[in-house]
Amino acid sequence: MSLLVVGSMAIDSVETPFGKRPEALGGSATFFSMSASLLSPVRLVAVIGQDFPEEHVQMLKERRIDLQGLERVPGGKTFRWAGKYGENLNEAITLDTQLNVFADFKPRLPEHFRDTPYVFLANIHPKLQLEVLEQVRSPKLVGLDTMNLWINHERAALLEVLKRIDCLTLNETEAKLLSGESNVAKAARAIRSMGPKVVVVKRGEYGALYFDQTHIFHAPAYPLEQVFDPTGAGDTFAGGMMGYLARTGGTDAAHFRQAMIMGCVLGSFTVEAFSVDRLKTVTGPELNRRFKLFRAMTHFEDLPEDFA
Repeated sequence: MSLLVVGSMAIDSVETPFGKRPEALGGSATFFSMSASLLSPVRLVAVIGQDFPEEHVQMLKERRIDLQGLERVPGGKTFRWAGKYGENLNEAITLDTQLNVFADFKPRLPEHFRDTPYVFLANIHPKLQLEVLEQVRSPKLVGLDTMNLWINHERAALLEVLKRIDCLTLNETEAKLLSGESNVAKAARAIRSMGPKVVVVKRGEYGALYFDQTHIFHAPAYPLEQVFDPTGAGDTFAGGMMGYLARTGGTDAAHFRQAMIMGCVLGSFTVEAFSVDRLKTVTGPELNRRFKLFRAMTHFEDLPEDFA
């Protein structure tokens, strides 16, 4: 099944302990789409400026990414972000943010996008997320991502959109901030009372946690010996998770378990190189091989019957 994503496309300048990459392809919708397109057809809605390299657009077209919802603003400049990572690769220090054309972004869905069964609202203003929901017709599953900025300054709009979604993904700090709880399990329960049936808490190098009314699941991160660039890892995870759900047509806890492992698999590839470089080269056999490694890594036997 098809998957719709609405979010940002950006030009990033990134520095990590392992090197620098100026003018790199970035943005939440970019990482999400590159990841999800390995699993299912993707429809992308975003905005770029006149300065956005055409080679990136062509690269996205060569994958299963429908760009009819991509708007290029003549004479405008693309959203730009510059950041630096220290030894703690779980947290980026933002050096510069230029919203440019993204500041006036008004998502407009082409007619054939409106019946997309799986929808993901990446990290944009909750009022824009609501506008997208007004344009889609009876989606099977709606996922949403958010951040501290919206929790702190646009809480009313965020709470309104949470009433209309199925799955919320956010990091542990954000979950505690949104819920007012200091314990992640209590935070997930409080957030589910706001509307989402499922809460997925992203925990960086420690994986992700799944909560619904009756199930809890932990998807670990793959233990890599070296991480080059964690930028976009969370969006890649979401793309892998939603892409897998769209591919299988599932929405239950069992499908989410597999989908989260797939998200972790793809996230582990992303951090092996700068920008989307590694996602460009990932193959189906590589995905299968690493998925099996995750399965072996987390498998264990029951206790002996005579264990007291």
